[in-house]
Amino acid sequence: MARAMLEYTKTILNKVSFDTTLFCKEVQKALTRLLPYEIEELKIFIQSLVRQNPDLNQCLIYLKA
Repeated sequence: MARAMLEYTKTILNKVSFDTTLFCKEVQKALTRLLPYEIEELKIFIQSLVRQNPDLNQCLIYLKA
């Protein structure tokens, strides 16, 4: 079940990557719902999205903690 949540989160982040504010909100939600090892995997995924859309760079601040 937890794995499904990670995949769902990736799908949502892909869909909202056009809007930085919405993307940041979804990242914050994901950090409360996912397990620690899934968050590490999510960080890698988000960094690849940031390479494609540099505007999302401001959301990386939530991943530093």
